[in-house]
Amino acid sequence: MKKKLWPIVAIVPFTLAACGDNNGESESNKEIELTYVAWDSELASNYVLKEAFEQAGYDVTLTVVEQAIMWQSVADGSVDGHVAGWLPDDMRADYERYQEDIVDLGPNLEGAQTGLAVPTYMDITSIDELSTDVVSEITGIDAGAGVAIATEEAIEAYGLDLEQTLSTDAFMTQQLSDAYGDEEPIVVTAWEPHWKFNSYELRFLEDPQGIYAEDGEIRTIVREGLEEDDPVAFRILDQFYWTADDMNEVMLYIAEEGMEAEEAAQLWVEDNQDVVDEWLEGVE
Repeated sequence: MKKKLWPIVAIVPFTLAACGDNNGESESNKEIELTYVAWDSELASNYVLKEAFEQAGYDVTLTVVEQAIMWQSVADGSVDGHVAGWLPDDMRADYERYQEDIVDLGPNLEGAQTGLAVPTYMDITSIDELSTDVVSEITGIDAGAGVAIATEEAIEAYGLDLEQTLSTDAFMTQQLSDAYGDEEPIVVTAWEPHWKFNSYELRFLEDPQGIYAEDGEIRTIVREGLEEDDPVAFRILDQFYWTADDMNEVMLYIAEEGMEAEEAAQLWVEDNQDVVDEWLEGVE
């Protein structure tokens, strides 16, 4: 088995009908709350996992927050967990800050990578080739993201005369799309899995100083006490594991085919029930 914007919180409850008790009153299902950052990769994983939990009879709440809040809310027990721990490098600071107050269930996806990426039509292969003669800026995402923090480190380490513009995953990919269509130069903060590597011909720039993670993983992190409070939920989260291709498939449904996240997750689950069954193994 087995990885500046203030939080935008969107709580989405999903309720399934339960069997009635002896008095004819409905029983409430078991509940779980997961939190995640507003990246396409995490949108995919959380909605797919929601589908799996619903098959096990759970009401699921998904809460979107800033990266630091994601870790803090698991550490203080206000949510049950997250499946977005990009480690060992990208979210190292958060992990080290909260590691004594969380439970690390290990990777749910392996082979993750972060760095700076450019379209292949650009004649540049390494970060140390970047300059204002090549691009005017580095197009980034939210300020709290590990890849954004690493990019600030890279700018200093490589002595780049460039600034990183901070926004969102969606804005970054839109800027990439606009530049790509006109074959204009652009460098973006990037991570894989991400659907943009399927939609555009991109390459990571070489990183001679090793600022970014080349062979990382995404880990599942849960609150202390979850195993005792809800061993079934703990087991499902512990058994959740998929591949970069799996995640990319869901992201492409959303990004290229215009599906809502829930619809894309449902389609993936329908086509991959055997994988979901492995996550639910031993669950009654």
